[in-house]
Amino acid sequence: MCSTVLDVDVFIYNFVLQVFGGLVWILVACTYIVPYNPQAYVMAVSVFCFVCTFLWMMVFMCGSHNNRNSWATADVFYHFLASVLYLSASVPLAMVTLAFNSSLTLIYQLNISAVVFSYLTTLLYVIHTIFSAIRWKTF
Repeated sequence: MCSTVLDVDVFIYNFVLQVFGGLVWILVACTYIVPYNPQAYVMAVSVFCFVCTFLWMMVFMCGSHNNRNSWATADVFYHFLASVLYLSASVPLAMVTLAFNSSLTLIYQLNISAVVFSYLTTLLYVIHTIFSAIRWKTF
């Protein structure tokens, strides 16, 4: 399953990304995706990253990467792409949430939670990108 301590760390970190990405997905879905345009983009990004991170985690769990340089390069590229996508989704989500700040309704509170977890997920993807780049340089 996991052959090194680094593989265990990658697995744990990807699991945390799964949880936070899933929370963004669920919280935005609970708001009935209103307004449609920015919220639908946030849903698309969170679902895409959720599925890809799950598949990435399965590759590392199965040991298919065989500690090759090409997998380390792909790891850096994917997590950088996910960081940029999550950042590009977090900003409109925050803007939409600020536009609806006139009332303290449940939907507003769900949007606030989604914004917080969206930025936390973005931060985790950035940190993972940095650690993946450090790992890539060791090959």
